[in-house]
Amino acid sequence: MTQAASQPGGWVDPYRDFNFKLLINNITNGHFTRVSGLGVKVDAIEYREAGDNATVKAIPGRTTYLPATLWYGATASTEAWDWLHSTITGKVSRRNVSIALLDVAGSAEVMRWNLTNAWPCEWRSESLDAMSREILLHSLVIAYEGLDLEPGSGGGS
Repeated sequence: MTQAASQPGGWVDPYRDFNFKLLINNITNGHFTRVSGLGVKVDAIEYREAGDNATVKAIPGRTTYLPATLWYGATASTEAWDWLHSTITGKVSRRNVSIALLDVAGSAEVMRWNLTNAWPCEWRSESLDAMSREILLHSLVIAYEGLDLEPGSGGGS
């Protein structure tokens, strides 16, 4: 289902969050189930001008990219752990990561976030519980040095 071009004042359905794919170094990694924490923050540096003591002004300061958490179901694959282990041993493997949001049908990208020079900085496992039948999830937290947003090739909601 393709979303029509929006008319001024016309309703446009928001995108859904369940159809996405994750690419690391342009290779699709389909085993991730959730991505959270993606963000950027620009510090505000406050100052006062001489002669205007009543007003505090602000200018942009340091830009910080917030760590992103990638969730995935535990399998026999050690790919995520191996990537983290390279960091632990001092051989940081920086990779370009893209998160592509897909339309409802899953056939076209509607937007893409590109994270540059990403590397893993934390790994966690969910609790093991003998009374549960849930899927065991692991999370991999990645730090990155840049974030860009690209419009996708297709529209959709």
